[in-house]
This record gives sequence, structure tokens and C-alpha cells, in this order.
Amino acid sequence: MLYVVTGPPASGKTSWIDAHAKPNDVVIDLDRITRALAGPGAPQWNQDPTLLRVAHKARYAAMYEAFEHRDKVDVYLIHTNPSPKWLARYKRMDAKVIAVDPGRTIVMQRIEAMRDPEMKRVATRWYRQRPAATRTPTAGRTLEW
Repeated sequence: MLYVVTGPPASGKTSWIDAHAKPNDVVIDLDRITRALAGPGAPQWNQDPTLLRVAHKARYAAMYEAFEHRDKVDVYLIHTNPSPKWLARYKRMDAKVIAVDPGRTIVMQRIEAMRDPEMKRVATRWYRQRPAATRTPTAGRTLEW
């Protein structure tokens, strides 16, 4: 099964996956990939453009390979803001789309405390693109998009 976990930055997507994934499942999380590729002492949420470019390439390679194995293991993919094209692709794969959103106020406080300020722009865009009905704070809700 493919689980696509979406939500604004700092919403708890990784925590949701940590609570649900089993040790043999595949977890594709850009933050984890970036940390794995960064040198010693790099900040936990590293926004270095070169490092992010390499991490994005590794993420896509992992996604395409993991999609081929979703009948054998569960695949958990964080995709913060999937486009309609990606959502259609996930639907064709019978993915479950999970939205994690503790609410805009909490997200903005978390970004202020522990993330790059640029993530406020990403969070604002996430909230603007969601219909009001999907913006109710939730710890993880399966959505049909």
C-alpha cells in the first residue's frame, strides 16, 4: 500500500509516519534524505540549495523504485503539496492520501521556533490551496482528492 502523507511544513507528517510505519516499510521523507546526505554538524532542517537539489533527485529515485514494491511492503511518502497531476498518479496507484494539520497557528509557531523562515511561505501556500472543508485541524485524516 502507498500512503501519501501531506500537510504544511512542521505539521507532524514525520511523526505521523513514525507512529504508523513498521520497521520493514519504506519511508520517503525529504527531510530525512537531506539529513542523510548532509555533512557532520549540518542543521536538522538544512535548506542549502545544492544539498536540496541532490536530495530531491535521491527522493525521486527512491519514489519510483518504491512504487514498484508497494505490493510487498507499505510505502510512506511525504509529499507536502502534491499537484493535481501527482494526486491523479497516486489515485491510479490506489494510494491513501493522509492530511496532517494541527492548525495554522500551531504550524506557524513551530516554523518560527525550529524551521527556516522560508517555510512560512510554503505553509501559507498550503493553506491557500486547500478548500475550507479540509482545513480542520487533524492528526491524520484520509482524504479523497
